[in-house]
Amino acid sequence: MINRQIDIVEVKNKKQLRTFIHLPAKIHKGHSNWVPPLYMDEWEFFNSEKNEAFSYSDTILLLAYEQGTCVGRIMGIINHKYNQEHNENDARFFNLETFNDYYVAETLLKAIEDWAISKNMSNLVGPLGFSDKDPQGLRIEGLNEPTIIATICNYAYMVDFVEKFGFTKKVDLLSYKIPVPETFNKTYKLIYQRALNNNKELKVISFSKRKQLKAYVKPVLELTNHAFKNIYAFNPLTEKEMNEFAKRYLAVLDPAFAKVIENQNKEVVAYILGIPDICPGIQKSKGYVWPVGFIHILRSQKKTQLVNLLLGGIREDYRNKGLDAILGIEMMMAAQKRNIKHIDSHLILETNTRMLAESEKVGGVAYKRFRIYKKTLE
Repeated sequence: MINRQIDIVEVKNKKQLRTFIHLPAKIHKGHSNWVPPLYMDEWEFFNSEKNEAFSYSDTILLLAYEQGTCVGRIMGIINHKYNQEHNENDARFFNLETFNDYYVAETLLKAIEDWAISKNMSNLVGPLGFSDKDPQGLRIEGLNEPTIIATICNYAYMVDFVEKFGFTKKVDLLSYKIPVPETFNKTYKLIYQRALNNNKELKVISFSKRKQLKAYVKPVLELTNHAFKNIYAFNPLTEKEMNEFAKRYLAVLDPAFAKVIENQNKEVVAYILGIPDICPGIQKSKGYVWPVGFIHILRSQKKTQLVNLLLGGIREDYRNKGLDAILGIEMMMAAQKRNIKHIDSHLILETNTRMLAESEKVGGVAYKRFRIYKKTLE
């Protein structure tokens, strides 16, 4: 029988929040694949005045202490807006971090489970934040592969801990590594030209300056609301959240890897957004943009041979018209010009068979698998 005292403390002040935010750096010290968060973004994420998701969610942040030392953390979330819209009664766990110590993980998960039961929830799922825009799932395959932006990096033991506590699979998400050909073969060229010929009324928009993107932020995110409406854990963005999202990513977006398709009415009907991998730069900056971290981040964008896809969508009435082929090949052409060797698809739900097939059609290989878990609450 374990005779240890683990004290669970709810985060109530700035000092405790600082401990919560910075604990992973201690846990992952020496973990070569771990990428720290950008700490300026973390402070905004946990600020209820700046993160609108707090306004429609119940949340709790917990720290675990043993003999005065912080040894773990976890966040609980109940997204009432999502539950109501999807007729669910789920609580979520997020930000679970511990050293290799099951007793600590069990104590934290039990605390969130009890909290969820006290809120009359039926299920506990996770790791899952406010929406699919937050890092989601535990990485169960490809743990030795480099981490990319907005994805979870965990030790293998965390998978064991969650499963030992009684969680089972809810859904998996896959990341594909897609090779960028040095030159396009005849088949690529035919597919691209045929798609353009079949959509002569549409216009492909490319960008050379970041300021050109600003006018498209709202139309693109409005299309995202439409295109992602059936994606698990997606929350339609409010106007305030659109502004928050733009503020977070505009500074690091490379205009060369943004492509938009407009119809005759200048409506955005399809788009794709990518970003040259900045994670090596974030590692060098240790998560701090200032005073010199931004230099490491900018340098990593210029040196990288990997582009990460952030978002992409096609309006429902324009699907099955070859626009996905146009956008995909446009992205590859932009990558060729920068000597980029691979594109990371980011996370694709295993139920999104169309996107999985598209990734494989262009030579993509599934090299990471993330799992969202579920547990029925008694």
